Amino acid sequence: MTFRTFAALIAATATTVACSRTPERAAADHATPIEVTTARAAMTQMPATFEGGGIVRAHLTAAIASRVMAPVVEVRVRPGDRVRRGTPLIILDAREMTANRDRAAAAAVAAQQSSIAADADVAAAEANLTLARATHRRIAELATKTSATPQELDQAVATLTAAEAQVRSAQARRAATNAARDAALATSNAADTGLTYSQLTAPFDAVVSERTVDPGAMATPGAPLLTLEDPASFRLDVRLDESRAAGVRVGQSVEISYGDETVPSAAAGWTTGRVGEIARLDPASHSFVVKIDLPQAADVRSGSFGRARFTGTDRTVLTVPESSLVRRGQLTFVFAVDMNNVARLRAISPGFAAGGQIVALAGITDGDVVVVHPPPGLTDARPVRTVSAVAQGDRQ
Repeated sequence: MTFRTFAALIAATATTVACSRTPERAAADHATPIEVTTARAAMTQMPATFEGGGIVRAHLTAAIASRVMAPVVEVRVRPGDRVRRGTPLIILDAREMTANRDRAAAAAVAAQQSSIAADADVAAAEANLTLARATHRRIAELATKTSATPQELDQAVATLTAAEAQVRSAQARRAATNAARDAALATSNAADTGLTYSQLTAPFDAVVSERTVDPGAMATPGAPLLTLEDPASFRLDVRLDESRAAGVRVGQSVEISYGDETVPSAAAGWTTGRVGEIARLDPASHSFVVKIDLPQAADVRSGSFGRARFTGTDRTVLTVPESSLVRRGQLTFVFAVDMNNVARLRAISPGFAAGGQIVALAGITDGDVVVVHPPPGLTDARPVRTVSAVAQGDRQ
């Protein structure tokens, strides 16, 4: 037997022995009980709750639209831009409005000059009336002394009457010209105001959330061009049916969570909001929109998904410690310890969580022992040894 053949035989023997001992060692390791902490599933009094999904919206939203029909010359903002109150957003073609303003200003100047002329006519008529009164007085005095003929007296009376009529006519013309002047000034002011419609500005400090117009487009009255949102305050709009909305009140505290709707509610971070308004959405389906005011420091964006948890009266439910859950993908499990002190991986259907406990809707029964904070090495069918037991109601 050569040296190479002997060495290969020794290596094969060693490998065979090692392979024959590996399952035995693995079985021995698997049979060794692992120390765990356990708790019992128990019936617990918990407030009845239900959840609803909704969309986060800004509390203050404004759709910027034009009041006149004009071509868009310039759009100075994009979605996501932050703007201050009074910042120009959209510039419209103002040539026609400028011409209207100039025409109205010229008409106002003409009306003012007509008013000045009317004032002069009234002054002249009043002067003629003064002269006619003086002449009438002298002729009347002379007539009493038979120093003036009746014809001269009649002529003085007619002249006085005509002067009085001229004064009333001049005053009427002045009133008409003054009214025309005021109308022309109002038209000029309206033209000045209309010219300001060629520049659309931000009504408050905001963030541009949507833009639906580009330069060259025709702006029509009432058609939204931009949408602005106040980033300082948000609300969560949750749609509820009539039966659930009946138990919700304005001012009620509600637990809210933000994030993707695929995230399980038990793993989401919850905070507190307050119901600010309840609006009827559809009279036919008897549905309502509950508008929940979010905290001022909420780090959310308009349009993101959110959940609201509404609390009702207490009810008896089966619960297990929230720390006993094992999540694998979209499924939720617990390790239940059987009478032989063997941990069995059991799928459950979790409900809502409160106070460190989570409702078990299916998969577990009252009195079952579950492993709390399962160790990383714990697997299905692994023997366990309980080193401590958590009483129901202890916070984890």
